[in-house]
Amino acid sequence: MTGFALGVDQEEWCGQLRALAVQRLRPLAEKGEPGRVNRPLLAALGELGLLERVFASGALELCLLRESLAYGCTEAETALALQGLGAYPVLRAGSEEQRERWLPRVRTGRAVAAFALSEPGAGSDAAALALAATADPATAGGGWRLSGEKCWISNAPEADFYTVFARTGEGPGAKGVSAFLVPADRPGLSGAPLDMLSPHPIGSLAFDGVPVGPQDLLGEPGRGFRVAMDTLNLFRPSVGAFAVGMARAALDATLAYTADRTAFGGTLSDLQAVAHRVAEMATRTEAARLLVYAAAGAYDRGAGDVPRRAAMAKLLATETAQYVVDHAVQLHGAVALQRGHLLEHLYREVRAPRIYEGASEVQRTIIAKELYGAAVAGR
Repeated sequence: MTGFALGVDQEEWCGQLRALAVQRLRPLAEKGEPGRVNRPLLAALGELGLLERVFASGALELCLLRESLAYGCTEAETALALQGLGAYPVLRAGSEEQRERWLPRVRTGRAVAAFALSEPGAGSDAAALALAATADPATAGGGWRLSGEKCWISNAPEADFYTVFARTGEGPGAKGVSAFLVPADRPGLSGAPLDMLSPHPIGSLAFDGVPVGPQDLLGEPGRGFRVAMDTLNLFRPSVGAFAVGMARAALDATLAYTADRTAFGGTLSDLQAVAHRVAEMATRTEAARLLVYAAAGAYDRGAGDVPRRAAMAKLLATETAQYVVDHAVQLHGAVALQRGHLLEHLYREVRAPRIYEGASEVQRTIIAKELYGAAVAGR
């Protein structure tokens, strides 16, 4: 893909999504409690068919969906994305029984999913996870007991099931990790909410000998890390789309404000310093958007360089969104710091995407590794 432009039908759909986010979803989001799962909001996403689109669409459509919702209602975007992140491993690697039991409920917003990868000592270095899956001879058919902790898990501890990655020991590092579908009511599983800057629910999980069997595996033993990486390769560009949606919302708010706000005998937009800053914000946002959709297109084509493109898209888009929102706050002044202002909300929302699903530093490491790997292979 050398360029990107939306078709007329796509533009219309995105416009409808932005309006839907403002008119239908934002009122439900505002009734929710920060740090808690908003089940009425999830039910509305299911009723509108938007959760279904997460699983039925490719990366490009997923990005359009996330960007458009983020523009009008970040809470709705995040609720939708977390359902996809938690349940996509079930779609990709789950058994027919697992898919039939859980995915219809996820699609309608009646079951809350969560992706449980990070641990207190294994955030950015996901291959270093320590949650132990110890063989349990007493389990019929051969099973395991999960012991350890997970931390910074979105939707925890309120999710109905967790996609859990644990060390089963078939090999060193990533080769010894398996993926399990663990229902929230499994004995020995407990959790606690974490009070975070981001308004969406995040918590920790404790596994005290939680029993899992072969029927709970997602894919094959020792192949769980591949399940995790395939999921992240799909969702990383769409994290970039989420960031672009926030950046575009901040940019449009800034354009409207600086065009109307009088100062020094004119409007703020008459000041070259202000106009040039807005131009920079717009240029960076457009560049990030193009990179996001190039990565999504590469994923949908099955290109071999998806990990590099996905990392580049997430890196540039999330760093750009931070820049744009920060400068939007600066140009608005004190009004943007008031609780309830769009930019005050975005300022809290925009920080986390630079960390979750691989921090910016991790994305740079992935990019460099892919570049040097390709260079060596080409010699």
